[in-house]
Amino acid sequence: MPPSFEPHSISAHGLALHVRQRHPAGTRAVLFLHGWLDHSRSFDWVLEHLPDTWRLILLDFRGMGRSEHVPPGGSYSFSDYLLDVECTLDGLGLETVHLVGHSLGGVVGAAYAAARPQRIQSLTLIESLGPLGGPPEAALERLRGFLDDARRPPHRKRYASVEEAAARLRENNPSLTEAASLHLARYGTEPLEGGVVFRFDPLHRRRFGLGFDEAQWLAILGALSCPVQVLHGSHGLSFEDAQTRARLAALRSPLPLTLSGGHHVHMEQPEAVARALEHFIR
Repeated sequence: MPPSFEPHSISAHGLALHVRQRHPAGTRAVLFLHGWLDHSRSFDWVLEHLPDTWRLILLDFRGMGRSEHVPPGGSYSFSDYLLDVECTLDGLGLETVHLVGHSLGGVVGAAYAAARPQRIQSLTLIESLGPLGGPPEAALERLRGFLDDARRPPHRKRYASVEEAAARLRENNPSLTEAASLHLARYGTEPLEGGVVFRFDPLHRRRFGLGFDEAQWLAILGALSCPVQVLHGSHGLSFEDAQTRARLAALRSPLPLTLSGGHHVHMEQPEAVARALEHFIR
């Protein structure tokens, strides 16, 4: 029987992060980073096809999944997620690790691998090549958006059932399958007043005040020194535009592996994604 996952609470400078781990004495350590407003259970179906001997770690970013929300008056920034990764590695005594990131998790993984090259053995990006970027003059609009969003009080919408919450996920992401949306909703909601609400902190919907422009992000990708592989859903993000080509060139990695599916291709093709991970990490 495959070893089971054990929950851990990791302190990120006082904020409790929810982490699950399997086989702490495993031969290879792999840390999975989920997408924006998702949670680590999005990788469940991939994990079923990975070697039982590997040490697998799953992190819920702060304010998402079962990790703690920031206290009243707090906010979130992109660099916070890098801190979550570092605190997880330190808290589990991991000197080095293979990183796997989906969407936002891939952006975080790439930035962390560039900042801490000595700790990352390889990086797999699933439907992820970076943030929106843009020209330097977009910085002013980001600041305005941040201030505008801060005026809006956080709101947690209630749904009558998990199924209704899953339907809402599919509205926001039409390529998401019914099975995937139900899985995400089942583990990403909690009961409230006769219905359910999503667990993530609604403050995550506010825009960041600071972000990378395209030149900065290309510099980060160009600084990566570990092996990188890119997995892409055939109906997911566009990988045909000039920005994507420039980012792939900066990575100096082989062409993306395209699998049939959408943005959550790892939930549609878990066995194929697991095979790609095992081949690459080995």
